[in-house]
Amino acid sequence: MKEPPPSCSTDVGVPSPPCVSIVVPTYREATNLRALARRVASVMAATGGPWELVLVDDDSRDGTEDIVAELAGWLPVRLYVRRDVPRDLSLAVLDGFRVARGDRLVVMDADLSHPPEQIPALLAALGPGTIAIGSRYAPGGWLDERWGLWRRLVSRVATLLARPLGGGQDPMSGFFAIDRGALPDRSVLHPVGYKIALELVVRGRLRVREVPIAFRDRERGTSKMGLRTQVAYLRHLHRLYLAKFGAPARVASFLAVGASGFVVDVACYLSLQALGLEHRLARFLSFWPALTWNWRLNRVLTFAERPRRPPARQWGQFALASLLGLGVNVGSYALLTTFVGPFAQRRLSALIVGVALGSVVNYLLANGYVYRRAARTRAEQRRSRR
Repeated sequence: MKEPPPSCSTDVGVPSPPCVSIVVPTYREATNLRALARRVASVMAATGGPWELVLVDDDSRDGTEDIVAELAGWLPVRLYVRRDVPRDLSLAVLDGFRVARGDRLVVMDADLSHPPEQIPALLAALGPGTIAIGSRYAPGGWLDERWGLWRRLVSRVATLLARPLGGGQDPMSGFFAIDRGALPDRSVLHPVGYKIALELVVRGRLRVREVPIAFRDRERGTSKMGLRTQVAYLRHLHRLYLAKFGAPARVASFLAVGASGFVVDVACYLSLQALGLEHRLARFLSFWPALTWNWRLNRVLTFAERPRRPPARQWGQFALASLLGLGVNVGSYALLTTFVGPFAQRRLSALIVGVALGSVVNYLLANGYVYRRAARTRAEQRRSRR
């Protein structure tokens, strides 16, 4: 009878070589699991060290559990099923890290687009404080020709958007390796969607080492990529920009939300007039949907990681802050055009100054009052003084 390959030891205090856990998030990928397990087993057998394949399934109910039970008879394969939770690839990977026994962690897709044959190269590229990423766009990398022009364009644009975050030439890659000791604390991770490697790079301040890979399109099953996934990616990028660049990125986000609110304001103003409302009443009414728009977007984007306070109360606080900002805006305009000679002749300049001052007041109130951080506990305050 063939001896089973070495698996990760669960014996406490028993010295053993570093174990490799290959974590694979799955959702309705049953048709690919046997081929994936065979290829991983062939590659890892050549390394001679202990390993395990950890499949983290989002409750597919497609026969995955039966297939894993079959594979576990001759391979170190384990299944962890996420039940009664939202389906999310990044969170599935984090759950996989939690249940994995290995000292070194590899993440890859189940659809055979990532070549298991490159796992040893990824592990060899690891060093202190690094993450090794399988890259389609690094020199020597390759992308399946079956990808159409549209998919290539979308991939390139998404990659360019993520480049400033420091994820290398292929920051969207889902094929990577990391030492367990280099993982950032779970409490600082806030992934949205499916780009968990980028989350680890930014939150953990990891250095990226890229290994070129040949990326192939899936042979079986259906892609889970859709509009909802793409929107989640943009939300995730937004969060990571805030995490990496701090206050400048938050101010830019706040101003962008304000600009979109101005569009809503003008659209409502013109629509109400078209319905026959007097222009001053239309102007008064159009302010409120724009204010609500700005409050909501800032709540879910600019200050997404701040505590979620009761919506009605927070909306009221935002309305008060906006009215104060509006008062500063209009008041400074009136003062400049009345008492400062140059501005009396250049009213547009006074208007711009008023908008700028009002925006500063709006941001300061939003940041420190409306969407304020949670109060630190006394223990946290004592630690910060040390």
